[in-house]
Amino acid sequence: MPSSRPTPEAHAGDDRTTELIRWAAFSCVLVPVVLLWYGTSLAGTAGTAVGLAAVTAVCRLLLRRSERCAARLLDEEPPPHLPHVPLGGHRQRPGTGSHRGGRHHDRSTPVG
Repeated sequence: MPSSRPTPEAHAGDDRTTELIRWAAFSCVLVPVVLLWYGTSLAGTAGTAVGLAAVTAVCRLLLRRSERCAARLLDEEPPPHLPHVPLGGHRQRPGTGSHRGGRHHDRSTPVG
């Protein structure tokens, strides 16, 4: 059973996310102030502030959810019965080479 104590790696990720959210909240305050300073209408500034706050809230929710999923995946060990599948590009695919691109010709038509 995995322990419920956070690991140092999880704590470091949490600190980075918290700092990112703080900067986003700071921007949610700073941008409307700058807009007001440069003469934007109060309604436009309020709409911008609400939009930024909504985007920040959704990003915070997604970041926290992503951290929880990543922590859950790190806690789980891969099943031993699954074979190792190498990760690679299209150059590492098995095959005879007949479908490697280039021009495709009908077999009965001579090439040339």
